[in-house]
Amino acid sequence: MFNLAYLVVVFPIAAFMLIVLFLNRSHRASAWTAIAGIFGALVVAYGILLEALPHGEELLKHPFFAKFDWFPAGQSFFTMGWMLDPLAVVMLAMVTTTCLMIFIYSVGYMRHAHLDAHGHAHQTDDPRYSRFFAYISLFATGMLGLVISSNLLELFVFWEIMGLCSYLLIGFWSVRLPDEHHIDDAQVVRATDASKKAFLTTRIGDVIFFIGMIWLYVRVGTLDFDKIFTPESLKFIMTDVTAFGVPSAGIIALLILGGTIGKSAQFPLHVWLPDAMEGPTPVSALIHAATMVAAGVFLIARMFPLFATTTAAPAMGAVAIVGAFTALFAATIGLAQDDIKRVLAYSTISQLGYMVAALGIAAYAAGTFHLITHAFFKALLFLSAGSVIHGIGTNDMMQMGGLRKKMGITTIVFLIGAAALMGLPPFAGFWSKDEILATALERVMQGDWLSLFVYLCGTLAAFFTALYTGRQIFLTFFGAPRDEHAHEHVHESPAVMWAPLAILALFATFIGFIGSPMFGAPFQVFVAEEKPEFNFIAAGISVGVAVAGLGLAWVLYGMRPLKAGERDPLSRWLGPAWKVLRNKYYVDEIYAATIVRLTVLIATLCAAFDKWIVDGTVNVVGKLSALFGRLNRWLDETFVDGFVNQVGLFTDEVSGGLRAIQTGKVQNYLLFGLTGAALFAFVFFIR
Repeated sequence: MFNLAYLVVVFPIAAFMLIVLFLNRSHRASAWTAIAGIFGALVVAYGILLEALPHGEELLKHPFFAKFDWFPAGQSFFTMGWMLDPLAVVMLAMVTTTCLMIFIYSVGYMRHAHLDAHGHAHQTDDPRYSRFFAYISLFATGMLGLVISSNLLELFVFWEIMGLCSYLLIGFWSVRLPDEHHIDDAQVVRATDASKKAFLTTRIGDVIFFIGMIWLYVRVGTLDFDKIFTPESLKFIMTDVTAFGVPSAGIIALLILGGTIGKSAQFPLHVWLPDAMEGPTPVSALIHAATMVAAGVFLIARMFPLFATTTAAPAMGAVAIVGAFTALFAATIGLAQDDIKRVLAYSTISQLGYMVAALGIAAYAAGTFHLITHAFFKALLFLSAGSVIHGIGTNDMMQMGGLRKKMGITTIVFLIGAAALMGLPPFAGFWSKDEILATALERVMQGDWLSLFVYLCGTLAAFFTALYTGRQIFLTFFGAPRDEHAHEHVHESPAVMWAPLAILALFATFIGFIGSPMFGAPFQVFVAEEKPEFNFIAAGISVGVAVAGLGLAWVLYGMRPLKAGERDPLSRWLGPAWKVLRNKYYVDEIYAATIVRLTVLIATLCAAFDKWIVDGTVNVVGKLSALFGRLNRWLDETFVDGFVNQVGLFTDEVSGGLRAIQTGKVQNYLLFGLTGAALFAFVFFIR
């Protein structure tokens, strides 16, 4: 199966092409073609996993490579191919599984209910139904190609494919057709702005990453993973001191971190991800669970041998600080958001921070384990939130309440995902997130102060995670309905939507056991040859903190459910801090007042320079050229053409006179000849 790994990319890209070229007129054919494409990739992925499991140790030391020449670069060639190591193998299984569930769910979600003028309910497909399935097939292609890429340039190509797809899908509803009832004009504007914001913000990180990639290529001469991770190449960039007095390894690692900050929405480039909720909910699940943001964390994991070098230690510290701070920062913002998907968006930013922080303190196995488990329970949470939105018709939790009575299945699966997110045993998040905190605590005991920062931020973030997740649960599913009109039309989602949720709920419940120390931690053994021990102290603190956060949420929102129009009790507790959290620490406003305004000013100045200097110079030169052209024309017509015309007229006059003696009679010509000869003879004799 290793030799067939390329099929995980071929199947979804083939589905994309078939939909775009041939099947786009048939909604059902497009949907099932996309599902068939990702299912084919899943079969190959699980075949690879089954083949790799008995050979994890060998595959870890000697990853499988298949490469061929791509295009020439001087005396060498850039190659294209695929690489399989334990991390790539488990990532393939995770991505294809979550994508398949999301694709199936989308069949039902992209059908919209609305009431006609007579109050009759209707179900219609989204007008861009086929386009949606084409886009998500290409999105999956980008992530799967990135996971198995054999070099950084190939990885970057798939990285940018995902950037394009995120732009197209976040802005999927940036155009409203006359017969569309599920979106309004305000959402069209929000979707347009969000797609541009996501594209431009992530491009900042991409440019930084690309610079690091160029730097690495210039210094090492290759971007192939099997060559840049050799002891000789790593030793060279460790000892290659730049003009800044810093080894190349440290600078390249920091530049690669810039790519992760953009793609995985880490502070300060986190601002695009919450706004990305304007796309359809399956897109949110894809971005937050299976693709896009997971790619940034995967990049650091893939480049971990570079980050782990001694001279890249400052970069590792930066990774840990950025991740830990982001985990706490985003968790606090999630407390004050009312949009059910926006709360989950800040949750994703926070959980990604855990993963990045883990990699920053060299907890490779813990960080990648949380990457895998998080994908399942976050996909479950987003799709469950989509089920809620599909049933009630709003994202605002303040207009919900009491949904458990009408959406029993959605309530159960959401609670399972929430338990996994909060880190409650025995759900997935307990095993993966707690391992990060346990590793940090162990290193604190060894005197590592950076790990202390990670542990404190992670523990506080765990408390806030439980608090905002509990708030979300009680506001959405418990208490009395706060919007009776909306509650009247609430309905459970169809089987095509809740069946994938049930499968994801099983994963969110049991997938954590593959990394449980109580079961030998098979995941950690497979990907890193580590076998952690269960830390009862760390687990007890983590669970205690989560229970405390959930308990506080019950006191605020569960013990006495919020009523319609009532002020949020947490806003009374937090006072002025509530407004700060509500406005996301004013980061967007700060950017708008500084970077955005400066960019607009520079753009305005450039436009003015272009209009008055560049265009002005061109216009002046053009007018002078036209003036010189007219003058040249006058000189040409008056003198050059005039002289030529006079010569022509003179010639015409002379020729007219000569024509008079051209009679055509030989006798006349002989007479003229004899007369002329006689005259010459006479003159000759006279002289």
